Amino acid sequence: MSNETIQTAPEHDQVGPLSDLRVVEMGQLLAGPFCGQLLADFGAEVIKLEDPGRGDPMRQWGRKSAQGQSLWWPVVGRNKKSVTCNLRTPEGQQIARDLIATADILIENFRPGTLERWGLSYEELSALNPKLIMVRVTGYGQTGPYAPRAGYGSIGEAMGGLRYITGDPDSLPSRTGISIGDSLAAVFATIGALTALHGVRRTGRGQIVDSAIYEAVLSLMESTVPEYQLTGYQRERTGSILPNVAPSNVYPTADDSSILIAANQDTVFRRLAEAMGEPELADDPRYHNHAERGANQVELDDRIAEWTRRQQSDDLLALLEEKGVPAGRIYQAKDMLADPHFAAREAIVTLQHKVFGDFPVQNVAPKLSSTPGTIRWLGPELGEHTAEVLGDVLSRTPSDIDELRTSGVI
Repeated sequence: MSNETIQTAPEHDQVGPLSDLRVVEMGQLLAGPFCGQLLADFGAEVIKLEDPGRGDPMRQWGRKSAQGQSLWWPVVGRNKKSVTCNLRTPEGQQIARDLIATADILIENFRPGTLERWGLSYEELSALNPKLIMVRVTGYGQTGPYAPRAGYGSIGEAMGGLRYITGDPDSLPSRTGISIGDSLAAVFATIGALTALHGVRRTGRGQIVDSAIYEAVLSLMESTVPEYQLTGYQRERTGSILPNVAPSNVYPTADDSSILIAANQDTVFRRLAEAMGEPELADDPRYHNHAERGANQVELDDRIAEWTRRQQSDDLLALLEEKGVPAGRIYQAKDMLADPHFAAREAIVTLQHKVFGDFPVQNVAPKLSSTPGTIRWLGPELGEHTAEVLGDVLSRTPSDIDELRTSGVI
C-alpha cells in the first residue's frame, strides 16, 4: 500500500453545515449510531451516552487489531463525544433528561418501551424541549403487533425481502458482507431527522422519526410487490445477473481476473459489439433491443465470456473505456487504497489514532461544494468527554462529577 494513494485528512477551520445542532445519541451497535455518525460528519455535536465500564458493543465488534482493539469502532464512533451514563439509575436518567433538554435531536434504538420505562418518553421530553426531534430506529417500528419484538438488521433484511433474492438460485438465501439493513435504517433515519428539522423551523415543534429496519429494506425493493400482486411474478435469486437485463454480468479474463461489463442499453450494446469486433450483433434479431437481449441472456453472456476470456484485463478495460462501455474491476480494500480516482477525490483519508497510528477510513459522503463534512477525530475512548460535557453543558462542578463517578452513575 503506497502512502501516495491515501490523502491525509485536511485541516478545516470552517465548521460543518450542521454545527449549530446538538444531538444526543443513546443507541448502540449500528442502526442508531450510524445515523449519529452521518450527522456528526457534517458538523453536528453528537454526545454519545454509553454505559459505564462497557460502552457500546461496537467497541468490541468487528476484526480486532494486534492490540486487541476493534477496528470498527474508530469508524462508527468518529466525530462523537463519549459520555458515560448509567441510564438504569435515576441519576443517570436525570443527566440524560438535562442533556436532551438542550438538544435538537435524540437518537435511540432500544426496544420500544425502554425509554418509557426510564421516564424518558417523547411526551415527557417534549414537555421540556418542544422542538425536540426523537429519532427511533428499531427492527419493526414503534407500532404494530411486532413492535415489541427484538429486531436485528439481519431479520429486517429477511422480512423486507432482500435476503430472498440475494445469492445463487441453487443455494439458500444469502446476505451481503456488511450490515446493510442496519445501515439503510440509519440512512432513512437521517433523512427523517433532517426533514423533521425543516419542520421545526416552519412550525416550532419537533416530532418522532420512526425508522424500521424492515421498512428501510422494503423501500429499496423496486417493483417486486406490484409484480407479484398484479402478475403473479415472484423475483428469485439470480446470482450475478438481473433477469432480462443483458448484458450486465461479471466476465472472466485471460489473466484469471473478472471484469463487470454493463452494456444493457441499446446504444451501449452497439458499442460493445464494435469492441468485440462483431458490430453485426447489434442488429441481430436476438440482441437488437433490450427485450430480445433479455430473452437470450444466457446465450449472450456465454458469447461475451468467450471473448473476454481471451483478453488481458488491463487491455480489456482500456478497450472498453475507449469505446464508452461501462466496465470495471470488482474491488477489494487493497484496490480502493491503490486507485488514483479514490485518491483524487479523497474517498479514503488517513487520520492519526492513539493506538493504531495511521488509520485509513472512508471519507464523508456526499461532498458539499461550500460546506463539506469532515472527520475531525476517530472514535473516542469510553467516557473521554464525560467531564467536559457535564461541566460545559450542564454546569456540573468537579465535585459533582467526582460524586457521580464514585457512585457508578458515570
